[in-house]
Amino acid sequence: MTTTATPKVYIILVNWNGWEDTTECLRSLEELDYANYSVIVVDNGSTDRSVEKIERRFPHITLLKNDENRGFAGGNNTGIEYAMDRDAEYVWLLNNDTVVDRQALSHLVERIEEDAAIGICGSRLIYYHQRDTTQAWGGGRFNKWTGTIRSFGQNKPVDLMPDRRVIEKKMDYVVGASMLVSGRFIDRVGLLSEEYFLYYEEIDWAMRGEGQFSLGFAPGSIVYHKEGASTGGQQLEQASRSRQSDYYQLKNRLKFTCKFFPAYLPGVYLSVIYAMINRMRRGQWSRIPMIIKLMFTFNT
Repeated sequence: MTTTATPKVYIILVNWNGWEDTTECLRSLEELDYANYSVIVVDNGSTDRSVEKIERRFPHITLLKNDENRGFAGGNNTGIEYAMDRDAEYVWLLNNDTVVDRQALSHLVERIEEDAAIGICGSRLIYYHQRDTTQAWGGGRFNKWTGTIRSFGQNKPVDLMPDRRVIEKKMDYVVGASMLVSGRFIDRVGLLSEEYFLYYEEIDWAMRGEGQFSLGFAPGSIVYHKEGASTGGQQLEQASRSRQSDYYQLKNRLKFTCKFFPAYLPGVYLSVIYAMINRMRRGQWSRIPMIIKLMFTFNT
C-alpha cells in the first residue's frame, strides 16, 4: 500500500505502569504493512518510569501524559482528541498488552472502507499465551437479563474460521482490545464515556451509535492479546480475577443496565447476588462486603 492511496490512521495505546508490554506492542507496530499511520501512546499517570523508558526507545512516536490514571476511556480520549484535532480519518484503539500481525491494520481498514455504514470494526483476537485459542471474533453479544457480555468465538480453536456476515449481524459491541473507529463515528457519537473507568465502555459506545452506524469484523486482522495484564482480569481463569477487575466488572454490569435497560435491573441484581455466592464458594470472603456495597452505590 502507498501513503497516497490509504486513509490516515492514528494508533492509540494507553499505558499504565506497563512499559514492557507497551514496548513489545510498539515493536510489532513497526512491522505493519500499512504505510499511512502514526502512533500515539497515552501514559495514564505511571509511576514505574514508563514515560522515560518509552521515550528513550521510541523517540519518533507521540507520547501524551495524563497526570493521573483516567482509566480506559479517559486515557483513550486523550489520544482521540489529539488525533481528531489533526483530522484523523480513523483511530485504532489498541490495548498495550497486544502484539499485532503485520496485516492487522490493513484488513481493518479494508473492511471498514468497504461499507460506509460501519463505525467501529474489530479484529480476530487470539490469546497471546495460548496461540491455539481464540479470545474473540471481533465482538460479542450483551445479555440484558443478566447484564453480562460474551465474546463470539471465545475459547474456540484458532483454526475455526467464522462467517463474517453472521458475526456482524449478531454483534452488539466490538471488543475494546482492538477497535478501528471512523472519524465520522466520533464526530457524531462523541468520545468514550468516562463514567465506567474500566469495562463496558465499548458496549456503551456501540449503544450510543446504534441506528446511526453498524459494527464490523475483519477476520484477517489478527491481534494477540495477553488480556488482563494491567488488571489481573484473565478471562480463562475466572477465579483468579483480581479484586479490581472483579469490582469494575460487577459495578459496571449494574451501571450499564441502569443507563440503557433499566427494566432489566432486577434480574441483573440477581445475577450479581449469584456472583457473590460464587465468591463465597471460592473462599473469597474479603470481596463480599465490596459486592454488597457496590450494589447500593453503583451509580455514584
